[in-house]
Amino acid sequence: MNKILKAKILEAFSSVLPITVIVLIASVILVPMPTGTILMFLAGAALLVIGMGFFTLGADMAMMPMGEGIGSQLTRSSNIILTLATSFVMGVIITIAEPDLQVLARQVPSVPNMVLILTVAAGVGLFLVMAIARILFRIRLSTLLIIFYFLVFIVTIFTPNNFIPVAFDSGGVTTGPITVPFILAMGLGVASVRSDKDSQNDSFGLVSLCSVGPILAVLLLGIFFKPSGADVESHTVPVVNTSREVVEIFAFEMPHYMEDVFFALGAIILFFAVFQFISRRYKRHQIARILVGFLYTFIGLVVFLTGVNVGFIPVGHLLGSELAAAPFKWILVPLGMVIGYFIVAAEPAVHVLNKQVEEISSGAIPQKAMNRGLAIGMAAALAITMVRILTGISIMWILIPGYAFALILTFFVPKIFTGIAFDSGGVCSGPMTSTFLLPLAMGVCEGAGKDLMADAFGIVAMVAMAPLIVIQLMGLTYVRRMKSAAKQQSERHIEPIQKEDEGAIIEFEEDHSHD
Repeated sequence: MNKILKAKILEAFSSVLPITVIVLIASVILVPMPTGTILMFLAGAALLVIGMGFFTLGADMAMMPMGEGIGSQLTRSSNIILTLATSFVMGVIITIAEPDLQVLARQVPSVPNMVLILTVAAGVGLFLVMAIARILFRIRLSTLLIIFYFLVFIVTIFTPNNFIPVAFDSGGVTTGPITVPFILAMGLGVASVRSDKDSQNDSFGLVSLCSVGPILAVLLLGIFFKPSGADVESHTVPVVNTSREVVEIFAFEMPHYMEDVFFALGAIILFFAVFQFISRRYKRHQIARILVGFLYTFIGLVVFLTGVNVGFIPVGHLLGSELAAAPFKWILVPLGMVIGYFIVAAEPAVHVLNKQVEEISSGAIPQKAMNRGLAIGMAAALAITMVRILTGISIMWILIPGYAFALILTFFVPKIFTGIAFDSGGVCSGPMTSTFLLPLAMGVCEGAGKDLMADAFGIVAMVAMAPLIVIQLMGLTYVRRMKSAAKQQSERHIEPIQKEDEGAIIEFEEDHSHD
């Protein structure tokens, strides 16, 4: 086995193991489950590990080099209109290719799937154009975020209340395993053309702006469609009695995901072929490496999505519904915190972000610190979400003060932390959120007798918001430590000089005491 692939799979195993153990413990102590259901879950976890290993290797080999190359090549072009138009097309293509968006679209049947997908894709395309223009024209990220989020909350006034959570969720699911590696690398490529001191800081922020576009687009869509009381996709647990039946169910479902991923990646490969034909940027060995990377990405996504959708979704829904109907339903709050803390490590795109943050900061922001910060943010988000669902609190009472606080923090932290924080919000809300946490929330709503559209949806939005605050607070801590270290170093430098001066004064006084 390829040594790098083996290392990726072992890394994925260590990421997925905690959440698997938590669910198994809950199935023994809190919600006893049939043996067949547990077997389905374990098989899904195994596929998730293998798929994540293949995917992360494929992203390193294909998506990131391609995104960085396209970004830097477009920036070197003197034709700004062509650069922005190409960015729009690329944003639309990679969004349509995003598997998480397909999952969300199936949950909102009052709007046709393709209408919702194209609306979200257009939102990402437009805001990717704005994100590229921001880097080119050196516009402060926090300024754009304040303007666009202010516009978003103004539009919510005119949008039906039960559609607002869906709109905010759409901003999270669009930044998943396909979109994030490409957009992050594209930002690095665009920023690499600039040689000023702020170029590295400005390389982050593309994901954050691309998360705002879908929210605004779907809010506008909600005004026209005015959906209400929509039924959501049911998540029934397959009844299995033997290991053979487990294999048959996974084998039956896998071709569906193969087809989805094939067409999704096919559109990106076609765009890459046209780009290479025009620019001649990549050499033959680079093209071969990228194509092998696409193969790894294809295998990884198919295996990952099959494992998560077939093995994880039913268990998440069952766990939520049973606990919400139990007398001890408030145990969902601490359980949500534990699940949130560990599940962030199972998101494929999180590893891509953390690696790039460590590289761009030259190790000043290590992957371990990023993981801990994101885990704390996810734990808080899940705890608040469970309280919100069980009590029926409107999501706007949480989103408005939460985003206001996050935007205020942008004035006090270094620009690079603002970009990383708002990028992290989109990255954390990946496939594990849309295919495990969303069904978990739906199960809780069903068990507690709450409104699915108003209460279950919004969990992705909560997950996307928490890192905005946590990572920026981490940035404030980082700045204080740097100032404290600089002060101590300055004092250590001054102290010997002071002693030397004091010695000279004493010596001077002794010499002149005889006069």
